[in-house]
Amino acid sequence: MNRIAFYLASGCSGCEMSFLDLSERLLDVMDGLEVVWAAPLLMDSKYHDLAELEDRYIDVAFIEGGIKLDEQEEIVRLLRKKSKVLVAFGVCATSGGIPGLSNFHSREEVFETVYRKSVTVDNPDGVYPQTTTLLNGKYELTLPTFYERVVPIDRIVEVDYYVGGCPPHYDHVAKVLEVLKKEPPEKGSWITSGRAVCDVCPRNPVPKGEKIKMMDSVKRVLEIPSDDSCLLEQGFLCFGPASQGDCRAACINVNMSCRGCGGPMPSAGDYGAKVIDFISSLIEKDGVVDEISRAYPSLARLIYAYTLPSALIPGRVRKYHVREVD
Repeated sequence: MNRIAFYLASGCSGCEMSFLDLSERLLDVMDGLEVVWAAPLLMDSKYHDLAELEDRYIDVAFIEGGIKLDEQEEIVRLLRKKSKVLVAFGVCATSGGIPGLSNFHSREEVFETVYRKSVTVDNPDGVYPQTTTLLNGKYELTLPTFYERVVPIDRIVEVDYYVGGCPPHYDHVAKVLEVLKKEPPEKGSWITSGRAVCDVCPRNPVPKGEKIKMMDSVKRVLEIPSDDSCLLEQGFLCFGPASQGDCRAACINVNMSCRGCGGPMPSAGDYGAKVIDFISSLIEKDGVVDEISRAYPSLARLIYAYTLPSALIPGRVRKYHVREVD
């Protein structure tokens, strides 16, 4: 690996910033590497610069963010053509991430909220963005097409490796680069420590020879843990058993339950289903399920906060009109 590239699709640029979080270590990690193309951050690369590169010229391309615009799909397809190895970098690229929560709504609902109903918007004429418009009657200006759903990049192109995190921990970024430099795993693999958040969690009772207790109540994150015992035991909905622990249990270490931003364990399948599975296994007291429903009336938005587009049902199920017959 010598030549690398970066592209920000439907993300926030935090994954790219995790490279810079390496600080002075970046000089050692990037030794022998050349960033030949990066957009729209890190470098002032243009799309035509990418198109003019020879096919497979880039050794490794890192893509941050899922796909929500036709422009993003076009560039991701082009990067696949120009790269030997393509990495879905961060949970938005691998699973859809926070932008994927828009899949609970239609494109029309999103536009209505953003361009009309938001309290910070002054748009009395209800003008929506258009894909094309004429300036001064002769110059055609264009905007990308806004898709109905966010999708992970492996729904568009073949992905060689996956890296979780929102963003990936900078120490893990260093390990990812080291792995790609030396002996990359089998294609299609997640580059991960292979440990769940629970495996690196200081609150885990199992390494202490204790058995995890059943949940007998439900707490919200605004409540303070009563002691240093497992957060699930205390009634907090913590997703550590199903989430990758490359973050070193960063949230747990500041008394916040895991929300799954590390991405699903490679064997998790449908992440939300896995979360419901292990939480239900810890409930035996009558009324706890009702407590969860009252405390979290939009539970799907919580358990699929980072993975909705990669779920078995990757968005809201639409209502269909059924014609009744005799």
